[in-house]
Amino acid sequence: MKSDHRLPLRRTLLRLAAGLGAATAVRLVAADRVGSPPRPAPKAAGAAGPQPAALRTGPLAYKLRPMTGHAPPRYRPAAPPVRTRPFEKLTDIGHAMVLTFDDGPDPLYTPHILDTLREHDVRAMFFLCGEMANDNRDLVRRIADEGHTVGNHSWTHPLVTKLSRAGITDELGRTSDVIEKVTGAAPLWYRAPYGAWNRNSFEIGAAMGMEPMAWTVDTLDWTVPGTDSIVRRVTQGAGPGVVVLSHDAGGNRSQSVAALGRYLPELLADGYRLTVPHRR
Repeated sequence: MKSDHRLPLRRTLLRLAAGLGAATAVRLVAADRVGSPPRPAPKAAGAAGPQPAALRTGPLAYKLRPMTGHAPPRYRPAAPPVRTRPFEKLTDIGHAMVLTFDDGPDPLYTPHILDTLREHDVRAMFFLCGEMANDNRDLVRRIADEGHTVGNHSWTHPLVTKLSRAGITDELGRTSDVIEKVTGAAPLWYRAPYGAWNRNSFEIGAAMGMEPMAWTVDTLDWTVPGTDSIVRRVTQGAGPGVVVLSHDAGGNRSQSVAALGRYLPELLADGYRLTVPHRR
């Protein structure tokens, strides 16, 4: 999302999202901070030859199919079931938490967030908007190369519950296509803008091989509440399996950048392992 212009709508929808509840269990494994598996090397252009017509329809490049192709088996987890709720908290990952950042990548704020994560040798999840990813491909590449998980956050950050199935397919499909082209791997996770999900989005996301990820703790950093407030929300909400929502784009995110530099060392000092989930 290129600018913050939907704040009243976002407040309403975040309250809606809070009532969804936790999703059913999925087989996940949390990677160690320094133990993230290597990413498959991008395929050379033309190496796979022309794709079957059945996998491409019209201008939409992304395929509605489980993860297949030339990646090693461990990069092709089983196609997920169609969920009725997104994951809000991860179980069975020990004394660990997951940091997530939405709406980027942004050339002003994302590099600072990446620098802080690298300083502390921590991996995070970045849910990218396709229009931002398309405009900042070097940043997308850096996010992936530094071991972070790249997720799908739609192309233009619309309210997907107001879109047709074709509209949702286009928003998610175009974004996955750009991510796969830049990083060599299609995303395995997606997050609905505003946390507003519906059956169509769950079905289409699953058909594209992606699991839905929500959050446990909302920093509300998009309201620009002050660095102290963001830090307090994270540290007070910390706990095993907690997923923290922050933003690296969509407005002035200088407070988000400053807050990360404060709460991340505190979480580590408290014995939390900051990790990312890997499906298997």
